[in-house]
This record gives sequence, structure tokens and C-alpha cells, in this order.
Amino acid sequence: MSLEEEVELIRRFPIFSKIQPAMQKLLCFGSERMTYEPRQVLFRAGDAADAAYIVIDGTAEISIPTPTGPYVINTLGRNEIVGEIAIFGDVPRTATVTAVTRLETMRISKDLFYNVIRESPDAALELIRILAGRLANTTAQVSRTISGTR
Repeated sequence: MSLEEEVELIRRFPIFSKIQPAMQKLLCFGSERMTYEPRQVLFRAGDAADAAYIVIDGTAEISIPTPTGPYVINTLGRNEIVGEIAIFGDVPRTATVTAVTRLETMRISKDLFYNVIRESPDAALELIRILAGRLANTTAQVSRTISGTR
């Protein structure tokens, strides 16, 4: 894939769509394309947070470990990000992410991701919007679980 195609790909992701073109190019040079097959794990709950992943194509499940086995809390698809919570919370991974279908991702190292967010207020605001949406989704799910209505 050419640099221009990579930059065009980066521009499709809401979190990176408004950042400066030079930063988009840096993301292309500094990130790594990764492909996962169905049932392959990107990372597990408790792992060190070393990168965030942007879903280019495919579907992944986010699950948390429970005494009765994994509990799926969300499903991700194209243009969504995963792994950013542990990076910014400076905590171990809070969940396990597993490919459901063939999954193509862009792996962005912790340092590069920090730099992009630090340099771009628009990216930082989009990240806050994403995190707020996740918190609202998790709160609603906990509420449904407590009330017994999944």
C-alpha cells in the first residue's frame, strides 16, 4: 500500500481525521498493520498496555474474565479503537480482545499514540467522546445485568 493510500486510510478514522497531515504521515510510518485470524487474541486482560489498535476491517469481541468463563461486553468493527483505556489509565489491560472474523488492524505504539493526542486537541476531544460513550455503554450494561434483563 502506498503512503498516500495509508494516509487516506488514517483519515477515515474519526479520531485521526482532523489531525495535521504531517501527524497522519507520522502515524502511517510509525504504526504496524496486523492481521488476526478468527479466535486469535490481540491481548488479554492483565497484559501490559503497550499499544492501541484501530480496526481497519473485521470484527472483534471484548470480554472480561469471570469465574464462569469469559463474558462478552462489547463487539468492535471497522473504524473503532481498542486498547486506549489501559494506555491512558496507565493500568494493565482491562479486558481481552479476540478476533471474531479475520481482523485487520493498525497497531499504534503507546508513545506514538500519546504524541498524537498531545499534539492534536481535535484527536484528544474525539478520544474523550469515545471514552464517554464506552462508559455510558458499560453503565447501561451493568444496569441491565443487575436488573436481570441483559
